Amino acid sequence: MLIDQLRAYWHHAAHRLPTPEGLRRHAVALPLLALIAVPVGPASAGYHSVAPSLEALLAFDGVLIDIRRPYEWQQTGVVEGSVQLTFSNPDSFLEALEPHLEAGTPIALICRTGSRTQQAGRMLARHLDVPVINIEGGIVRLMHLGYDPVPPNGR
Repeated sequence: MLIDQLRAYWHHAAHRLPTPEGLRRHAVALPLLALIAVPVGPASAGYHSVAPSLEALLAFDGVLIDIRRPYEWQQTGVVEGSVQLTFSNPDSFLEALEPHLEAGTPIALICRTGSRTQQAGRMLARHLDVPVINIEGGIVRLMHLGYDPVPPNGR
């Protein structure tokens, strides 16, 4: 599993002197660990908030849900591979989210700036048995980091 590979990498890397290549790998792997190394299961379920690098977000082994409204997806585009599912009220959102949930698979929420996902994530964490991750800064932060969003639903 990727989490075990990352843990082994960090254990191995901790016993070597860093090289420029090693430092570059550390710069990518640390945010990746913060995003995907959240232990999975009822004991670890809950709300988490992270500001991952582009590399870490694109390597995320979970379900990324864009909770913005359709006109916002059209304005900025979306993260490739994300599920576009507007958060308007908790009950209908949970019902629409259910087909995308898999046991033990974390979900990450993204919006424009991270404000809505912070509120939605805290609420969802009370109802789900998987980690719920807020992507801090939302799509705006990712675009500032150089990410080029794709049209919604691949269009």
